[in-house]
Amino acid sequence: MRTQVGIIGAGPAGLLLSHLLHLRGISSVVLEKRSRDYVERRVRAGVLEQGTVDALVEAGVGERMLREGLPHHGIELRYGGAGHRIPFEKLVPGRSITVYGQQEVVKDLIAARLAAGGDVRFEVEDVAVHGLEPGSDTGPYVTFGGERLDCDVIAGCDGFHGVSRPSIPEGVLSVFEREYPFAWLGILANVTPSSEELIYTRTERGFALHSMRSPTVSRFYLQVPADTSVDDWPDERIWDELKARLESVPGFTLTTGEITEKGVTPMRSFVVEPMQYGRLYLAGDAAHIVPPTGAKGLNLAVADVRVLTEALEAYFSDGSTALLDGYSEACLKRVWRAQHFSWWMTTLLHTFEEDDAYGRRLQLSYLDYVTSSEAAATTLAENYVGLPYGR
Repeated sequence: MRTQVGIIGAGPAGLLLSHLLHLRGISSVVLEKRSRDYVERRVRAGVLEQGTVDALVEAGVGERMLREGLPHHGIELRYGGAGHRIPFEKLVPGRSITVYGQQEVVKDLIAARLAAGGDVRFEVEDVAVHGLEPGSDTGPYVTFGGERLDCDVIAGCDGFHGVSRPSIPEGVLSVFEREYPFAWLGILANVTPSSEELIYTRTERGFALHSMRSPTVSRFYLQVPADTSVDDWPDERIWDELKARLESVPGFTLTTGEITEKGVTPMRSFVVEPMQYGRLYLAGDAAHIVPPTGAKGLNLAVADVRVLTEALEAYFSDGSTALLDGYSEACLKRVWRAQHFSWWMTTLLHTFEEDDAYGRRLQLSYLDYVTSSEAAATTLAENYVGLPYGR
């Protein structure tokens, strides 16, 4: 087989890249080791930046998102027995976020690719990348399940644990990472959200987040020890702890109900540089991971894909390699801004060592500053809704 772009991974990055290339007349094949059912049910991020919403609409896959997604024009920071709203409509006019689950984005993209006759293959085995070395006689190609896919370019969109990044020779990449001494216990519950907007809560018991997926489904997170097992958290204990952390404001009552899903997410910051080698280009979690506090993972993947699409369009239209050569540098500017924002939100709202009284006073001081200074609140809002493209 032959195609112009071989794409490894059928998550949001790989599927959106394939669709954007299709709209520009560029062929691709998407290879995914998981089943279609698995990737369409895999619960991940749910907060879409303004730029991500715009990108999906421009690609013609935003109709259901606009109909069913939940636009939000602010978030609440809750600490010290009071809630403080960060009003996006005042601080960053015309920009907001939309709550719409990553699995829903994936469903929309798969439907669009298949409707357009796209070649998306699920449950492929033994995927391997070859021919990346500069000057290779064969050029880049991918093998899988006894087959071979020759291509001009390979896009590694297969996540942190995928095969793309390890295919780059040792010593080429610089790795920057940080692991946090806690994790998030996340749940989905069939309950009406107790708030119209997301609530980020800092307490002496630890961090908690109240989010939602629809008018009838809520999403919650609890800061827990890094070695936590889901088995340690029966439903009753989860609700008790969520109440203890969220019901810290007079008049607020948390609605409880059936929990349909539980999972523990480790907290990690990770970046590799450069995000390319030969004709292999990494996008999304294959190149960078952020702690979920800043809601940047999916949005960074979409940003990578936008840059890569523009570069590939130039390459296949007139042979220009300038944008492809500058792909990593262009992406990393936004990646590192998002890394800092996610680290900052994480350190601002989570409880660290029990005896770190100094650190806790610093947290409270900065929370007071963010919630009382329009300039500080604007910085948070601008980063949260996503910086405009080109900056």
